[in-house]
Amino acid sequence: MASVLAGFGFSLTLIVAIGAQNAFVLRQGLRREHVLAVVAVCAVSDAVLITAGIAGLGALLTQAPAALTAVRWGGAAFLLGYAVLAARRALRPGTLSPLDRPPATLRTTLLACLAFTFLNPHVYLDTVVLLGAIANQDPQQWLFGAGAAAASATWFTALGFGATRLAPLLARPSAWRVVDALIAAVMTALALSLLLS
Repeated sequence: MASVLAGFGFSLTLIVAIGAQNAFVLRQGLRREHVLAVVAVCAVSDAVLITAGIAGLGALLTQAPAALTAVRWGGAAFLLGYAVLAARRALRPGTLSPLDRPPATLRTTLLACLAFTFLNPHVYLDTVVLLGAIANQDPQQWLFGAGAAAASATWFTALGFGATRLAPLLARPSAWRVVDALIAAVMTALALSLLLS
């Protein structure tokens, strides 16, 4: 049980920080749009990445810096593109609130979710390399991994479904402009950190 709790706690410290994936889950939760599917994709993706890290993929990735560089540049381009879209929404005072817009298709939403997950180099560095290395120091590394995966599922569920409680506060278009401006700033900062690292 100690290994499960250690994995749970360590995983939470890695995923709670606001990043591209969390911002996307929060936005989907606020819009009440395909939330269960987004939460499931994020939780399953993290479980797969955690398993890969424990199985040794993290050690392989550290041996292939060219692959990490390609993911870093692709991820930065994706984040900058999303930042531009969020900034455009924030700068258009005449647009409707995102709550009034027709929902995106499930396919479009899941493709965006997968992009935020797998085009983000921080996912590989944190989940596969770092968490995998820490888990492999635990005598019960698979129980540690199970705890880490449970933390991920708990976090994304709380973030996605808990965001609906904020929706009444964001019923005005001006509030969404602030949210989109913050998302644009976070995405730009993450993209620049990737490009400069």
